[in-house]
Amino acid sequence: MLTIEQAILDEIVAHARRDHPDEACGVVTGPIGSDRPVRHIPMENAERSTTFYRFDSLEQLKVWREMDDRDEEVVVIYHSHTATEAYPSRTDVSLAAEPGAHYLLVSTREPESTEIRSFRILDGVVTEEPVNAVQSYLFGQTPNAVDYECRS
Repeated sequence: MLTIEQAILDEIVAHARRDHPDEACGVVTGPIGSDRPVRHIPMENAERSTTFYRFDSLEQLKVWREMDDRDEEVVVIYHSHTATEAYPSRTDVSLAAEPGAHYLLVSTREPESTEIRSFRILDGVVTEEPVNAVQSYLFGQTPNAVDYECRS
């Protein structure tokens, strides 16, 4: 299950809407080994394409070095699909290179609604997982949460 702050999820959706009709992309990082997404980093789609995304190589190098300096790792890799459902394409699956990451997809094909789904992709196998959006991380308290229904 992907548990992510609602504010970060809102930022991801806003990025996807802002870049539409091109695919948007980015990462959410967190402390190494925590599986806790805490820092949203929107990135440039170097392809500027409606059907494909690729991180700009110089920007990616900068972000990955910054993660090293902050003892962080990629927890979520996200991108948008502008004309199709939020499900990994064959290209998405073939390029999935972070075995521990949650792959979050946002479909912006409908202007009035947003489809958000999360997947684990390991050795070409796609496994959907629930998305649990919390209002904030409240230590010692129970956060308000919203569970997104995900299709299997």
